[in-house]
Amino acid sequence: MEPTDELQEHAEHAREPFDKRVAATMAIIAAALAVVSVLGHIKTTEELLLQQKASDQWAFYQAKSIRRYESEIARDIFSAMGSPNAAKQMQEYAANSERYSKESEEISKEAKDLEHESHVNGERALRLHLGEIFLEIAIVFASLAILTKRPLLYWTAVASGLTGITIALTELLVRGS
Repeated sequence: MEPTDELQEHAEHAREPFDKRVAATMAIIAAALAVVSVLGHIKTTEELLLQQKASDQWAFYQAKSIRRYESEIARDIFSAMGSPNAAKQMQEYAANSERYSKESEEISKEAKDLEHESHVNGERALRLHLGEIFLEIAIVFASLAILTKRPLLYWTAVASGLTGITIALTELLVRGS
């Protein structure tokens, strides 16, 4: 075997551990990507469901407001009638109006809480999706590193992967308050 052939063979063997290291790193990044992606989808779904619940609460709030308004109209009509029986009806409609008003306040508070929780889940989902982007970029750089045998591309992939994981972990910092 000639020295140049032997040097070339040693150079090929030296590249194999690099390929294995990059492939192992890619596998780790791909696993992290899968987890972050699923968590992002879960948070997005929760955001949408909570927004739908908030919308339902606002519809309920509107229904109570309409009932309150109708009770006030009925009270005013009975007030204008001035009959002895009308006073009793006026009191009933006034009580209904007050009850609907209190219920509307509770419904409004619940709707606002649901909207807030939806927004928090939206912020969490956004962070997870941003982390997902960096993890996907890391896989691209790792693939390029294997193809070109360039360590700089490998370390760029590692940096991008760590950035993606860090951004995804900041999702835990988003608070509901």
